[in-house]
Amino acid sequence: MASSDLPVTIKAWTYTHSGYPQCLQQTDQTPKASFCPTEILVQMHAIALNPVDIQLMNLAIWSLPLPALHQPKTIGCDFAGTVLRAGSEAQYTAGDEVFGVSMAPRGPGCAAEVVVLDTGSAHLMIAKKPPQLSFVQAASLPVVFMTARTTIALVEEYMRVGGASLGRVAVLGGSTSCGMYAIRLARQRGWDVLSTCSGKNVEFVKGLGAGEVIDYTKDSVPDGVRAFAPDAVIDCVGGSDCIGITRRYVTIVGDKTDRTLIGGSMLYLTHPRMLVRWVLGWLGVLGRYDCIIFEKNVTWLAEAVELRPEEVTVDSVFAFSDMKKALEKVARGNVRGKVVVEIK
Repeated sequence: MASSDLPVTIKAWTYTHSGYPQCLQQTDQTPKASFCPTEILVQMHAIALNPVDIQLMNLAIWSLPLPALHQPKTIGCDFAGTVLRAGSEAQYTAGDEVFGVSMAPRGPGCAAEVVVLDTGSAHLMIAKKPPQLSFVQAASLPVVFMTARTTIALVEEYMRVGGASLGRVAVLGGSTSCGMYAIRLARQRGWDVLSTCSGKNVEFVKGLGAGEVIDYTKDSVPDGVRAFAPDAVIDCVGGSDCIGITRRYVTIVGDKTDRTLIGGSMLYLTHPRMLVRWVLGWLGVLGRYDCIIFEKNVTWLAEAVELRPEEVTVDSVFAFSDMKKALEKVARGNVRGKVVVEIK
């Protein structure tokens, strides 16, 4: 699509009120006619879906009786596409292939044929698409890679160097889209890795670099983690069974078990036990505990550019018209890698 050939309307997946899946609908939008010097117009080729896309749609705030909250909000934060137009201060030019993540709560989401992104916004991280990766592969990376990179940074200082080991880390949920990159990043640092997964994914997780794997359907995860004696635990699946085993515990899920409810540090507000753990860890009474979302670090996003195609795992690809089916798969869980929607 040339920049001079923009359609009068574009398709987008939006919602106005809370309540997934009923709130989600495909709508027609009018492309923005003019934009600021830091903005770029991007033709989206692929977006990756995350549990947070569902979680944001379920926030009760969108149903409050305030008209400003009921404006259409486009879903989707991970993206890959081609720049059609660029403002004078955007540092991109028409034709550039880009990927990144847009995390503004009210937009712009990326599940649209064409999206205007502000490169000066603190809510946007964007980089040139790695040429060795397809648009589908590139779109699958930002949120999960950045989350994995954040967990690695938070446990790094706790790695105890001794003998032939540069540190030992347990990654709970090694076949999850975040866990697989946490394993790769840990192995790049020379750490010994124990991970957990179901029996069908054991060989896959070993192939990522995990030296030891616990099949959680057959064996006790806490017993296996204790025997491994890690310096830190990175929890990508949630729960509390392994808390207290190590000096450092970082989770991206916390104690919640419902994938449709918001996670990360917001859980401190709804799960007092998690807040108590964090405070006691900060005071040094117990091991350090954090429930996190990813840190917005463009340097870390640039590290994803070095990934080879065989190191990027995509679970499944859906057509743009099948967005609801794609989200249903995300909501069910038990996927290996990312669910991606391709926009033709």
